[in-house]
Amino acid sequence: MSAEHTRVVEVASVVAAEPERVWARVVTPEGIADELAPWLGMGMPPGARGRTVDTVPVGVPLGRAWLRLLRVLPVEHDAMTLVEVVPGRSFREESTMLTLRRWGHERTVEPAGLGTTRVVDRLTVEPRWLLRPATPVVLRLVRALFEHRHRRLARFFAS
Repeated sequence: MSAEHTRVVEVASVVAAEPERVWARVVTPEGIADELAPWLGMGMPPGARGRTVDTVPVGVPLGRAWLRLLRVLPVEHDAMTLVEVVPGRSFREESTMLTLRRWGHERTVEPAGLGTTRVVDRLTVEPRWLLRPATPVVLRLVRALFEHRHRRLARFFAS
């Protein structure tokens, strides 16, 4: 890993639901799919099919999760490994992608008071060498995607 080319993006928001309800949503394939919709779809890797984030094996490569533009056109894959899970609180994934030498995703769910939850996504990104000149664009896309995910999550609990 080259620290020189690694960047971190953090997106945080407060959701109008208790942490237990938020966690129960964000660890499921259905919750993940809803957060990515309508722009992206993501298939689950073989090692995670039929499971939630808190029931997949930790430290074991799960396989490729294909990302599909408009849920149809394959545009990227995430060779996913879950490296840490604190049930009801956080998970951390370390992966590689076609475009990224390193992809780290840490999601934390914590009480924010009065039936609300603070959700924090911390993304560690290292583009492959061909994309390094486009790092600012890659970071903007990652931020935009996770801001979209947070809006979708907030909307789900607002209804």
